[in-house]
Amino acid sequence: MFPKLEGEIGPRMLFRGKERLIWSLNNYLGLANHPEIRKADADAAAQFGMAYPMGARMMSGQTIYHEQLENELAAFVGREAAYLLNYGYQGMVSVINSLVDRKDVIVYDSEAHACIIDGMRLHFGKRFVYPHNNIENLEIQLRRAKKMTEQTGGGILVITEGVYGMSGDLGKLKEITDLKEKYNFRLLVDDAHGFGTMGASGAGTDEHFGVQDKVDLYFGTFAKSMAGIGGFIAGSKPVIKYLMYNMRSQIFAKSLPMPMVVGALKRLEMLRNEPQHREKLWTIVHALQEGLKAKGLDIGHTESPVTPVMLYGGVGEATQITFDLRENYNIFCSIVTYPVVPKGVILLRLIPTAVHTLEDVEYTINAFAEVKAKLEQRKYSTEMADINQK
Repeated sequence: MFPKLEGEIGPRMLFRGKERLIWSLNNYLGLANHPEIRKADADAAAQFGMAYPMGARMMSGQTIYHEQLENELAAFVGREAAYLLNYGYQGMVSVINSLVDRKDVIVYDSEAHACIIDGMRLHFGKRFVYPHNNIENLEIQLRRAKKMTEQTGGGILVITEGVYGMSGDLGKLKEITDLKEKYNFRLLVDDAHGFGTMGASGAGTDEHFGVQDKVDLYFGTFAKSMAGIGGFIAGSKPVIKYLMYNMRSQIFAKSLPMPMVVGALKRLEMLRNEPQHREKLWTIVHALQEGLKAKGLDIGHTESPVTPVMLYGGVGEATQITFDLRENYNIFCSIVTYPVVPKGVILLRLIPTAVHTLEDVEYTINAFAEVKAKLEQRKYSTEMADINQK
């Protein structure tokens, strides 16, 4: 737990003093160490320092650069307006808290991210959950919500994700938006993993499905494709203006520092104007996912760069697999066990990036095939344990 990766951010970094092949960084487009990005960050830090601007946006922390970034983000994702968030997690919590009151009802997907769950914990009204991507059950929950709001005079907020960060499958945005006219709800989409990776221009999962005009509020983060800090919420001008005056996490917090804002402007410029990064990412994604499937590995129903590999065993075996991959195969990837996934499931999550190579992919596929064979031969419950103890 709490592993320390050292060295330049990229597909190869040091772990415990030895170089490993890294599949755990959400650096989708490979911008983290791009020389133009590094220069933009350094120049902005030299010009402004980390303190500027001082104070919250509403009081003394507003700049033309913050406004420029918001305008460019809104245009890129096809919305009227956008508002910057200091952190994605904190921002989502505050967005939900600001949008609803005790008269309103939230309907959400059962696999919603922790930031969505924490945001709903601040909600004093009712909330209904539907099983992951189960549209038939969603409609049942919407009927319940509509009946309740007809009595309270409130509204309905449906929350889903564009790309689910563990499984890699997509929220069923087309099917969900098809229900809007019947149930008169607003839709909030958390597209942390989809912004920059999905859609013809990288504008997100709603662009991928062609439903940008039906998604009321679009949430994106800078922490993944843009390899930075912060996030944004985009939507209609009246709603975004309302959030600007009601989001406590932004009203009572210092403005996003200038180097992060100027750096985000450069990242967005590259995301818009240099599609080769996204194209290279998808070349790696397809090679990795198709290769894993060809070797008989279960990658679930992913439709995004997120690549889960499902194996079956206990927590002890998961520990041995982690050790074997990191120490013997020199592969570092995230590993997830119960209670995040059902008992008996071991999930290895791979995050391909534009700076991985096809050689990296081939090596990893072969290594995972060997690990799967060892697990099936029960070597991780006996032999590897003995090796680790020595």
